[in-house]
Amino acid sequence: MIARLRGTLADFGADHAVIDVAGVGYLVSASSRTLSALGAIGAEIVIHTEMLVAEDSIRLVGFTSAAERDWFRLLTSVQGVGARVALAILSALSADEVHRAVASGDNAMIARAQGVGPKLAQRIVNELKDKAGGIALGGGGAAAPRGDNAADAVSALANLGFRPSEAAAAVARAEAELGPESTLDALVRLALKKAAK
Repeated sequence: MIARLRGTLADFGADHAVIDVAGVGYLVSASSRTLSALGAIGAEIVIHTEMLVAEDSIRLVGFTSAAERDWFRLLTSVQGVGARVALAILSALSADEVHRAVASGDNAMIARAQGVGPKLAQRIVNELKDKAGGIALGGGGAAAPRGDNAADAVSALANLGFRPSEAAAAVARAEAELGPESTLDALVRLALKKAAK
């Protein structure tokens, strides 16, 4: 399993990049968002990868962050979402935006991606809503909420019996109102009010 590549960006196209690692060129499929973040040809880069093994092929898919890779894995776990559709979603939305859309049940935001209709967007939101909190708690800081006390507040709400996605969404709303420098106590109190509505 290849989880990460560090090397030189040798070439790229509309849907892929070639990463030179010690003289070996790895062809890596990626979202347009990831490709635009890689920089110029010849740049030294680090890219997180997911290896897809099919009956007749082995493919690498690349991501700028571990959180984006985690969302790719979650998206492809939904029936009807293959690698191409997951990359289309991650091209249209950042990992943070996907998290917010799923946590808040915003089907329309997911449906912005090419090849994702309203029914598929609804299925994605329904199947991933309870799983979204796991990335908020352990995704390396790429998912909302962002403040210093936010992860502790999400954990506190989860310990009180809220689903991770509900807890993350309530804390994100509370943090947006109070600001990222809010105290843990204030954040938990307001998040509880937001979650109760």
